[in-house]
Amino acid sequence: MRPVDVTEVGSFDFETDVLVTGFGAAGSCAAHAARELGVDVLVAERTSGPGGAAALSEGIVYLGGGTPVQTACGFEDSVDNMVRYLLAACGPEPDEAKVVAYAESSLDHFAWLLARGVEYDARLDTETQMAPSGTEGLVWSGGEDAWPFNEIATPAPRGHLTKTRRSTGWLLMQKLAEAAIGAGADVSYDTRVERLVVDDGRVVGAVATRYGERVAVKARRGVVLTAGGFIWNDEMLRRHAPTLLLGTWKVGTEADDGRGIEMAQAVGARVKNMHAGEVSLPIIPPRQLIEGIIVDGAGQRFINEDTYMGRVGQAALYEHEATCFLVIDEAGYEPNWMGLEASWVCETVAELEAEIGLPSGALEATLTLYNRHAESSADPVFHKRPERVRPLVPPLGAFDLRRGSAPYAPFTLGGLETTVAGEVVDLSGAPIPGLFAAGRSTAGICSFGYASGLSLGDSTLFGRFAGAAAAHAATVI
Repeated sequence: MRPVDVTEVGSFDFETDVLVTGFGAAGSCAAHAARELGVDVLVAERTSGPGGAAALSEGIVYLGGGTPVQTACGFEDSVDNMVRYLLAACGPEPDEAKVVAYAESSLDHFAWLLARGVEYDARLDTETQMAPSGTEGLVWSGGEDAWPFNEIATPAPRGHLTKTRRSTGWLLMQKLAEAAIGAGADVSYDTRVERLVVDDGRVVGAVATRYGERVAVKARRGVVLTAGGFIWNDEMLRRHAPTLLLGTWKVGTEADDGRGIEMAQAVGARVKNMHAGEVSLPIIPPRQLIEGIIVDGAGQRFINEDTYMGRVGQAALYEHEATCFLVIDEAGYEPNWMGLEASWVCETVAELEAEIGLPSGALEATLTLYNRHAESSADPVFHKRPERVRPLVPPLGAFDLRRGSAPYAPFTLGGLETTVAGEVVDLSGAPIPGLFAAGRSTAGICSFGYASGLSLGDSTLFGRFAGAAAAHAATVI
């Protein structure tokens, strides 16, 4: 991954103003933004087509501040309200400058997506935190209506999905890729960027492999790294985020191998939050399952069950080694949407406790305390919403949410440290001339906490910023 000095290159095979590495959500938006400013753009994509992890995603883009979809669904929101939520949900220690910029740009970004042909059905789906089964364009995707966030900011759903059924990432990426190509960006497929080219401390291009042959690309204004995260690089995970190795489904593609991050580190780039990861645990819909309680291997509750399932997954994986169980009674039982069913069904709490293998008396004590307060729809310990709190009455069932039985789906949140504009900074915090980045190659607005849609929102908005910054950079002759 060491950089190549310009004197080692000899002659360049291609020249452009801005070289974008990766044609996913961030790359397509970076390419489009640079082309809008009139500079030449070349996108180097290692696969045979656009898309990346974004095309395989649920397609949720986190937008707020009072979008037309929010308003049509009867919700009031504001920039300040969105900032309060994000600072709480994306912590600890989120990048406040990026959070504020993200919220302040949200309405403009919504309009920008509309102008790129992305359509939204102005209806809310209350049953899921992911892509709905219908064409509904709005979901609660971050536990905004659950504690503690409902006490920090006025609850408002912000998960926006483009108009189609089920996972919408492919359609979103189709629109973004078409927009970038339509704006005049050139694309070189099957081209894997391997190393950056430097000239007296400035990044001036990259060396890539195309159909097995080495090619050198000169970037007169700058290189924008949008090469994804590192969830598919087990060695990087062992060094930075070993907990994520406990996950069962890696969210991303094999191209999320950290190559872009390591190339930038080789020229002195600073990284941030490399330990952090999002861990989805999609146990709802159906929504009624959250009327149960989630306990760990000691039979203790550890979170409010009505919160965002990404928070549950993070807590279970990082704090409880993916060992937990969802306990529900007959009135609230229904198979999980992914086909998960109760692994145990027992007539008494004691029997269920023994069947699961929990410490004797632990679940019984937990359930007794829970039910005592649930008689009055209260949950003073974890603050689940009153409408989701009721006593659980035997017979009881339990879903096995241990690793191997439940789908823990992680991806990385850490990466290159960048300015709001998308400049990659060095170990001193100063921008590295000619180097920009966006998307999961960077540490975005989330330092650890997360809400569904923030990856695509972060990638698309800050991809635009990075592309524009590269286009404005001084030209290297």
